[in-house]
Amino acid sequence: MSTVGLKCPGCGSSNIVEDDLHTQRQLICVDCGAVVSEGALTHDTFEGTDVSYSRTTAVTKKPCLNQIKGQQRVKALCRALRVNAEIETLSSTYFAQAYEHESFIKVSLQKKENLAGCCVLASCRQLNWPVTMGTISCLLEADTVMMGAVFQNMIKILKIEAPLVNVTDVMEAHCQEYKITSLDVHEDLAEDHKDLNKRALALVELAAESWIVTGRKPVPLMMAMVYLAWQSLNPNHVRLKMTLEKFCLIAKMRKHRAAMTRVAEIKRVLCKLGKEIPWVTDAVTSENVVKHVEDIVKNRYALLRRALKTHELALQEESEEPSETEGQTTCEKAKQTNGHNNNDEADQHPQPNWGKRVLLAPPCVTHPKKRRVHPEGLKDVTGDEDISDSEIESYIRTPREAREFALAQAAFVAQTETTK
Repeated sequence: MSTVGLKCPGCGSSNIVEDDLHTQRQLICVDCGAVVSEGALTHDTFEGTDVSYSRTTAVTKKPCLNQIKGQQRVKALCRALRVNAEIETLSSTYFAQAYEHESFIKVSLQKKENLAGCCVLASCRQLNWPVTMGTISCLLEADTVMMGAVFQNMIKILKIEAPLVNVTDVMEAHCQEYKITSLDVHEDLAEDHKDLNKRALALVELAAESWIVTGRKPVPLMMAMVYLAWQSLNPNHVRLKMTLEKFCLIAKMRKHRAAMTRVAEIKRVLCKLGKEIPWVTDAVTSENVVKHVEDIVKNRYALLRRALKTHELALQEESEEPSETEGQTTCEKAKQTNGHNNNDEADQHPQPNWGKRVLLAPPCVTHPKKRRVHPEGLKDVTGDEDISDSEIESYIRTPREAREFALAQAAFVAQTETTK
């Protein structure tokens, strides 16, 4: 038993010897004669200090299984997005802070899974790495609405400033996700990502000038522009006949339902500008407008001025034509003044909205939601009209309202029987 560097806790002497006269070997201080044991001697880092019980029995807290899986999910997302090491480190730090916060301890497992994607998204936005929430939710196969709520809660708790990104900033990263290079597909279908991004970006700028981008989700919009850009770069018969669904299939992308609506909207704008191309003699339709996309995006400002002028001339010609009221007969005018309600006629023949009179207007204006019109016209409500059971049930929305209606109906029946 070595005694080098040991001291007696009683007198502090280092003159310690071994005593093997007893059955158990002991360490004895020669100066004071005290019997000491090796475990009581003070040395190393704790020499001359008191060591608390908590320090001698402390156990390092290990993360739970869900937290370990969450960190693995963060790293997997960073690898899939090909971000740099700084973003990956920051994402792991945010996840550790948010996961141990009291606001995320007693939440569902699905929200904890979305938390990993939200940490990556916040880190990418802070370090200027273009990525959208739709892309991350697609990789995680998560609900975008739930992820948005978790993201807003997370940045509020951690006090993170995550700046918003523009759709043009993330277009290049979005184009990289489409597997349509010469290594992935046939030569007739292959396209370079740089050329695809340049054409898709020009279409996005045209869509922004045409009110199509405003208030829309970016991922379906970008998918529609990439699809049209891919067709227009080499408008052969194979690409023109390929639908958006099949294009997403060969590009290994999940199709968004709203993307086809965005395709139809931008095609309508392209047709309005394509008709103004001087060297195009054939009629420009939605079926062949893709062939003229290159000319349209190169000369869109000049074509837009021509289209606006043509539209203004068309409106002037319509205003110069005799109106319907001037051509009405005396009998029809008398019928209007004598018997018909102007409000009923206005409801049956509403005034056209202003979106029909301009060349480019927001889709919500050109295609507004139709108001519900009663087939019998507007009537004065007296309160004595018969209401069917199906109509009553259509107004019942919650179980509480259903219970209250049932109680009211039972009370009414009981009162009626009492009166009889």
